[in-house]
Amino acid sequence: MYIETPRLIIRNFTPEDAADLYGILGDEMVMANCEAAYDYEKTVQFLMDFCIGRGGAMAAVHRESEKVVGYILFSALEEGVYEMGWFFSRNHWRKGFAFESCKAVIDYAFAEMGVHKIFAETLDCVKSVGLMRKLGMQPEGIQRSQTRDSHGNWVDLYFYGILEEEWRMRNGAPG
Repeated sequence: MYIETPRLIIRNFTPEDAADLYGILGDEMVMANCEAAYDYEKTVQFLMDFCIGRGGAMAAVHRESEKVVGYILFSALEEGVYEMGWFFSRNHWRKGFAFESCKAVIDYAFAEMGVHKIFAETLDCVKSVGLMRKLGMQPEGIQRSQTRDSHGNWVDLYFYGILEEEWRMRNGAPG
C-alpha cells in the first residue's frame, strides 16, 4: 500500500523506521490507552515481526520532515475484514493527521482492495471514539470491564466499524 495525502505519505514500514516508531510507541502518554510504553528493543522486535513481517501496519510519514509520525494498524482478521488502529507522535496530536491518514486508508481499502468491513476498538471513549465516528464508523458494542488500562484498572472496550456499502453511500461511490 502506498497512499499520498496533502501532508502525509502512507507506506509500508522499513527497518530504518525503528527510531521514529520508538518515538511513538515509547511514549507513555501515547500508549496510555493501550499498554505500557515500549522500550527500544521491543519496538524493533514489533517492527520486524508484525509491521514488516506480517504487514500488519502502515507508516504515516510527514511529507516535510520525512519522519514517521504515525503508526496505522491495518491487519486482516479474516478475508475482507480488517482491524484498524492508530498511534501518532504527541507533537502531531490535535492537528488532523490521524483523520487524514485513516480516511485515506479506509478509502483505499474499500475502493481499491474490495474490503468488506473495517473495525476498530478502543478504551478511549472520547478522542478515539470521536475519530471513529468522524471516519463514518458505527458503534458495534461495548464489552464492559473487559480489559485493563495501562494503570491496571478494569475498563470498557468500545467497538466501531464501517461496512463497504456504508462507505459507498457516505462517499457517493458507485457500488
